[in-house]
Amino acid sequence: MKWFLYELVFALGFPFLLPGFLLRMMRRGGYRVRMGDRFALYPPGITARLRAHRGRWVWVHAVSVGEVQVAGQLMREWRRQEPGVRFCFSTTSSTGWQVARREVTENDVLMYNPLDFPNFVKSALATVEPRAVILTESEIWPLFIRRAAKNRIPLFLINARVSDRSAPRYACFRFLFKDVFAAFTRIFAQSSLDKARLIAAGAPESAIETTGSFKFDVARRNPAKEAEMRAWIGPGRILLGGSTWPGEDKALLDILPGLPADVKLVLAPRHFEKADAVESNIKNAGYVCVRRSRGDKAPEQGRAVFLADTTGELMGLYGIATVVFVGKTLSAKGGQNMIEPCLCGKAVLVGPHTENFRPVMSDLLEARAIEVVPTAAALAKRVEELLSRGDGGLGLRAQECVARRRGVVPRCVQEIRGFLA
Repeated sequence: MKWFLYELVFALGFPFLLPGFLLRMMRRGGYRVRMGDRFALYPPGITARLRAHRGRWVWVHAVSVGEVQVAGQLMREWRRQEPGVRFCFSTTSSTGWQVARREVTENDVLMYNPLDFPNFVKSALATVEPRAVILTESEIWPLFIRRAAKNRIPLFLINARVSDRSAPRYACFRFLFKDVFAAFTRIFAQSSLDKARLIAAGAPESAIETTGSFKFDVARRNPAKEAEMRAWIGPGRILLGGSTWPGEDKALLDILPGLPADVKLVLAPRHFEKADAVESNIKNAGYVCVRRSRGDKAPEQGRAVFLADTTGELMGLYGIATVVFVGKTLSAKGGQNMIEPCLCGKAVLVGPHTENFRPVMSDLLEARAIEVVPTAAALAKRVEELLSRGDGGLGLRAQECVARRRGVVPRCVQEIRGFLA
């Protein structure tokens, strides 16, 4: 009865959610391609490939750029351990799709995940018939999971986390989610806190293993991209705002007048559809905007601010930055990935809101490998200090901390493959 009610609520609520979904599609773009995937209606060539290798696919699902990178690392390691493995890689966002395209090989299939509705889920699983399904972090799709379990498909949740926002919801609807979490063969949790929250949501303790974060393994330097970004920006020290949210770009722009002339500000907003607003802020502050997506070049005169609004280049920027501020930590809550700039040995600053990275932050703070600035004023003061006095070993400690925590992905892949043997 409870699952009948869930399906009924979904069916009744979907028309009201659809306008917002369509608006987001229009803003971000790229959603028209393969729209049929969401209804388990695949192009003939894709359908033929899926059916030709039924029972051999490992279905991996990820949404955000960070999750796609986690999934990509798992797939690369799996290919190393089992050459010839075939992945059916699904995502739900156009941004995730663009990143996922770089993670698949000629043996794999890339598609959008079906809507979590009985007929679509049933049809998709019947077409693929995967040997296993692997979901990343917090991708909990109840009907998809229950149908996979009913089809006796092994289910795994990797790099699992439960955010502060989601934890009370899971606990409140424990009567529903306990069946969902019980369907998993194994859950690999990022931290003991995530494990406790999963248990509170109804997950069986025996199915959960605390592994640490996959993201320590995911971060990789990209020398070619670093050289490309340096050629675009030119010489000089760099203050980088990585994955910034509205309000944070202005905080960094306010710092720029007090910095030495050789310091260049680079802003990389989290959502590229907001790049026009960031450009307006740059121009209103009196600077020339050098925008990556337009192929702009630095002007010969006047101080410029560089706007990096293209996919897949942030790691190259981290590699050449001097000081990095990680976004969604000052003017918004949750935080973006701070492991990547730490891997590059940079002086990394974050605001007080890093809820989505609690275990990672705990490790970094314990190692004195990252600093928290509570306000925009504190950010300005600390940036000026770092650029004038050096980082006092902050970047080196960050690099060493990340190196010590690698190795999670190979162990998890080996364990998953053991369940499938």
